[in-house]
Amino acid sequence: MPPLSQLQCQQLAETLPDTPETVIAISQLRRGLARAWVVGEITEGGTAVVEDTGQPGEPLVFGHDATQIVALLPQVPDWFCLNVSRDYAPALAPLIAQMMGCPVRFLEDVYHTLSQPAPAITHPHVRLLTPADLSLLEAAPFELQGAQPRRTLLEMVAAGAVVDGRLVAIAQNYARTDLYGEIGVHTLPAHRQKGYATAAAAAVARYIQSLGLTPVWSCGASNEASLRTAVKLGFHEVSRRVYIILDR
Repeated sequence: MPPLSQLQCQQLAETLPDTPETVIAISQLRRGLARAWVVGEITEGGTAVVEDTGQPGEPLVFGHDATQIVALLPQVPDWFCLNVSRDYAPALAPLIAQMMGCPVRFLEDVYHTLSQPAPAITHPHVRLLTPADLSLLEAAPFELQGAQPRRTLLEMVAAGAVVDGRLVAIAQNYARTDLYGEIGVHTLPAHRQKGYATAAAAAVARYIQSLGLTPVWSCGASNEASLRTAVKLGFHEVSRRVYIILDR
């Protein structure tokens, strides 16, 4: 089964409900930055697997039929973990373990939203980035610039910490729907615990709210630093999904 065409991806984006859990899938499908496979109609018990091309190997699964999910997975190349609903993860895990011939483990994915005004946190090294900063972003390590640095600056918004002419931390509105804006952050290890991510994320959250959207923050339950930053900014947990990870 081939992945959906670009037109079909656009149609799938309009079919998925607009929630904190679907922000990345909907946004990347709309922007042509995702691949997808579907069985049946999503609104009538079907299943969709959506892989963000910026995060290959970690597809998001929407649907509740474990048999359909297992049938779709061989079509997704080189995946190593699935982001699925908590409701059916326990039933799905043994089927995946049997199919892949290895144990699996769980990691909860925590979703937060910011309903109050984002705090005005400033830092002398942190500022909003503009298209004129493209060379700065492209010179940064991949974990900061991401797969689409030009599109990040032209289509979305990002804030970064610039130290000695180098970008050392970034927060960006990674994905955006009609209701929500997802924030992604990363700080180089040598520059952590200096407040860069908090100040940059606050600036991006304020920008998202200026568009009339609700900021979303998601991270693995084991990412204590990210969870602490979310709390500092006033985010509150609203839901959880689960990563099923191949334990090879």
